Amino acid sequence: MATPLPGDPRLARLSLNQRTTARWSLREAVDGCVAAGIGSIGVWREPVADTGLEAAARMIRDAGLRVSSLCRGGFFTSADRAARAAAHDDNLAALDEAAALGCDVLVLVPGGLPEGDRDIAGARDRVAEAVAALVPGARERGVRLGIEPMHPIFAADRGVISTLGQALDIAEQHPAEVVGVVVDTFHVWWEPGVLEQIARAGRRIVSYQVCEWITPLPADSLLSRGMMGDGHIDFGSLTRAVAAAGYTGDVEVEIFNADVWAAPGADVVATLARRYAEIVEPHL
Repeated sequence: MATPLPGDPRLARLSLNQRTTARWSLREAVDGCVAAGIGSIGVWREPVADTGLEAAARMIRDAGLRVSSLCRGGFFTSADRAARAAAHDDNLAALDEAAALGCDVLVLVPGGLPEGDRDIAGARDRVAEAVAALVPGARERGVRLGIEPMHPIFAADRGVISTLGQALDIAEQHPAEVVGVVVDTFHVWWEPGVLEQIARAGRRIVSYQVCEWITPLPADSLLSRGMMGDGHIDFGSLTRAVAAAGYTGDVEVEIFNADVWAAPGADVVATLARRYAEIVEPHL
């Protein structure tokens, strides 16, 4: 399949998540999106801070790009009250950053078990409490909170919310226009009943992120995401379910993989555009 050219309607909802081209600066990522005809970018707080918030917002706006999401907030699970208060303040700052970028989705990574702590139920309760505490600030800024369930391999160190069902149990305690969920194919493809959970999510889906589950897993499980089509995920059924649930937003390609990061960024973007147009977009 030929690489879709700028202006190809199949690229209309494609977004480049910055981590897919991790070696690129924000400037390079913005320029790469424009060159490839990708109209949206998912940004991370660290490179935005390196650029400067106002400069980053202006850069993205001047390029004519949408910001599909800001990553990341969250990390709510500390057992220490002062650390939880600091996390709350940091998440409020992230909401300010999202608003300044013209982005209406802040992705929340729940956080793992505190060191030496084995009370995963307690950690999950603290996530629910922290999300509730952020609701007024999110509503005030017009930014939606997106709870991202993470594959169980990350429950200990990154995400005690392991299923879409668990994320929805928290989100449904709040208005859908303020708290939603992130559907990331890498994290939820394995979940029993995932299609039913996507239907349950409905308009609470604030972001749809795609990448692949590959085997064998690399030694560093954090860097185990592959390019769509190189692994085991049924993107057709998941994408059709997300579309049927009413999601009409951008679709981010977010890949953490050392080999992908080592490749020239323009080549990575060309490959993901082809794979997206072939494997994902036909099912939207």
